[in-house]
Amino acid sequence: MTERKGPSTRSAYRVFRTIGTRWSDNDNYGHMNNVVHYSLFDTAVNGFLIDNGALDIKEGSEIFLVVETGCRYFGEMAFPDVVTAGIRVAKLGSSSVRYEIGLFRNDDETAAAEGFFIHVNVDRFSRRPVHFGEVARRVLEPLLVPA
Repeated sequence: MTERKGPSTRSAYRVFRTIGTRWSDNDNYGHMNNVVHYSLFDTAVNGFLIDNGALDIKEGSEIFLVVETGCRYFGEMAFPDVVTAGIRVAKLGSSSVRYEIGLFRNDDETAAAEGFFIHVNVDRFSRRPVHFGEVARRVLEPLLVPA
C-alpha cells in the first residue's frame, strides 16, 4: 500500500476553474456527497477542453472517455461553498491523459479533495483510441507537471 500524502496547495496546479455548489450537492450529513466530487472533476476538465477548442461535444470526430478515476478527501465542502478546481496533467500519452484535480473550498489554500481521472481520446463512432490532434496536444502540454 502506498503512503497517503497530505493535500496539495493551489501552487501545485496549472489552471483553475470556479464552480458553484448547489443545494442538492449536500447529503443527509450536511456536507457535499462524495459522488459530487467526481462530477466537479468532469465539469472542470471538460469545460476547460471545450473552452480551449480541444473538445467539440456536438460535432467533433473525436471525444474523450473516462477509463479510470480516484479521489482522496481531506476536508468537507457544502452548499453554498464556491469550489475552485485546480487542474494539472500528470501523464500525456499518444491517446490518453491523466488529469489530477484539486478541489479548493472558498479561499482555502489547501485542497479539500484531490482526485484523478484518465481520459482516452477516441473516434466518436468506432469508440477506438486515436492519437491526439495538434489542438488537443497544444492545450494539454502546458498543464503537464514534472513526474
